[in-house]
Amino acid sequence: MSSPHPAEKRLLAINNYFYRRGGAEAVFFDHMAMFSQLGWDVVPFAMQHENNAPSPWSGYFVSEIEYGRQTGPLRKLAQAASVIYSVEAQRNLGRLIEQARPAIAHAHNVYHHLSPAIFSTLKSAGIPVVMTAHDLKLACPSYKMLRAGKVCEDCKGGRIHNVLRHRCVKDSVALSGLVLVETMVHRALGLYRDKLDRVVVPSRFYLEKLVEWGWPREKLVYIPNFVDVQGFRTDWDEADYFVFAGRLAPEKGLATLIEATALAGQRLVLAGSGPEEAALRELVARTDADVTFAGHLSGHELHRLIGRAKALVLPSEWYENAPISVLEAYALGRPVLGAAIGGIPEMVREGETGMLSAAGDVQGLASKLAALAALSGAERRRMGLAGRDWIAREFSAAAYQERTLALYSALSG
Repeated sequence: MSSPHPAEKRLLAINNYFYRRGGAEAVFFDHMAMFSQLGWDVVPFAMQHENNAPSPWSGYFVSEIEYGRQTGPLRKLAQAASVIYSVEAQRNLGRLIEQARPAIAHAHNVYHHLSPAIFSTLKSAGIPVVMTAHDLKLACPSYKMLRAGKVCEDCKGGRIHNVLRHRCVKDSVALSGLVLVETMVHRALGLYRDKLDRVVVPSRFYLEKLVEWGWPREKLVYIPNFVDVQGFRTDWDEADYFVFAGRLAPEKGLATLIEATALAGQRLVLAGSGPEEAALRELVARTDADVTFAGHLSGHELHRLIGRAKALVLPSEWYENAPISVLEAYALGRPVLGAAIGGIPEMVREGETGMLSAAGDVQGLASKLAALAALSGAERRRMGLAGRDWIAREFSAAAYQERTLALYSALSG
């Protein structure tokens, strides 16, 4: 299984899941594909799962941990220990390094499954380690800086006991307590702070937030996410609706969006599934909003739905990072109406590529929906194409590749 590629062009790509599950996995797989095309030997390390893509390296993957499944008390205890520090992941990774020593390791999401214990293994082997921060786990124990639907920064300054006090993880004392212990152990061992050489941050907002929470600026590198606009059509016939595409979760601000849609007298299509669906359907019935639930869509179906919309709406009420959905909407030639929170304002040029509205403000969002609807189809198309032109330069695969290669070169010498 060893590779003919020289070690200086071998990348160890690490993520909990080895299938396209969410935004982090999309970046993970696109990153691997990019470096494979550049002639690198890309070796993955992940968790075993029935949905995984095939890989000749899957024999090194760690045992599956899938939360929410019924297990006995001993299995739960073993899972809890692995959440904090996975000895199995260390052992399997050590064997993998012996077989295919990489020049550099790039991790994405590892907590709760692979665990950051692997960073000690890589550090001991003298392999430079990079991690992309897809969320705020490096600062907030429950990773979202969100509590009871509101932004929360109570753990700032090392006050991590608040994750248990507020029962931040699924309102559970047991789970919140486990995450508190996890955070205490990881910080005591310096598994993130001391073992990572650099943290890649896709939004300037996240970079500044991590600095604010005590991360040294010199360890953080801003490399925005990317899309290849050449893979997206723009010749859509616009239809009479706005669209949201994503998980139907509380932090996405969808109750605010539905109320604003009713107030503005606009049509809305929600593409996605999630825990809030039943509550959102009840809200639609109460407000008499014109909302269609399209379910989970992907590929051409999703592109067509977004491509024909007046605009993509992203009404988030938490600190979003750098949503790929914004880049894809622009690539499809559509403007974006985003909440002015987290990294979203960096990705919307007011009046040029879309509009911004204060997070959680029903009246403000309704007025922006009405303002966008009042424009001509040609004006909305001009906005979308301006967005496409912008991301083709600033959020391109070429820009991502150049920045990442420069980082790898600086670390691996």
